Amino acid sequence: MTIQRKENFKIMSVEFIESNQVSIMGDIVSPFVFKCETHGTKFYKAKVNVRRNSGEIDILPLVISDELVDTSQEYTGQFVLINGQYRSYNQQDGDKRRLKLFIFGQGVELIGKEPDTAAANHIFLDGYICKEPLYRETPLGRRITDILLAVNRPYGESDYIPCICWGKGAELAAGLEVGAHVQIVGRIQSREYMKKLTETEAEKRIAYEVSVKSILLVNEEENTKK
Repeated sequence: MTIQRKENFKIMSVEFIESNQVSIMGDIVSPFVFKCETHGTKFYKAKVNVRRNSGEIDILPLVISDELVDTSQEYTGQFVLINGQYRSYNQQDGDKRRLKLFIFGQGVELIGKEPDTAAANHIFLDGYICKEPLYRETPLGRRITDILLAVNRPYGESDYIPCICWGKGAELAAGLEVGAHVQIVGRIQSREYMKKLTETEAEKRIAYEVSVKSILLVNEEENTKK
């Protein structure tokens, strides 16, 4: 692992993957909390608010090395530019396993306060359909297809990323078979939902997914945009 520093911009060069690229800009809304230690490097987690053009807020989980940020300092309320990857892991939840998603920060720039320009939220994924697409239409006739994308890492690991396609992109995605190779451009979004626990109890949870702006079927080189 190498650390590069340019003014207040820090970059961690570790397992850079062209097939999984994320760039977000927003404000930190929680303290950095220790998550784990791997090969002598400590990683911390925090939440970042990223504003959409509509004004809505996506609350996105971030995991970052203490080599990039001094986690003993208070950063809540500061704006950051984060570059990295979108990763997943399975967490045991009772007798079930839940897919957990997070942004793995590899580059960070502390901006300090909200800039005049709009916050960035961009993701590029190159992977394979690993679950049969689910197509549906809303009562107003909006076409939607949910897909699960497997994006390979080095050394045989993969990240599993839920994606939601719209309009013509939904039509293309609905016809894809498991194993199809696609490239996706979009943004990461969060949404709240109520998880039913018992007949009388429910719990508020947050789901994360990629809202797909464009999808390219690599084998056929067909590109459909939202």
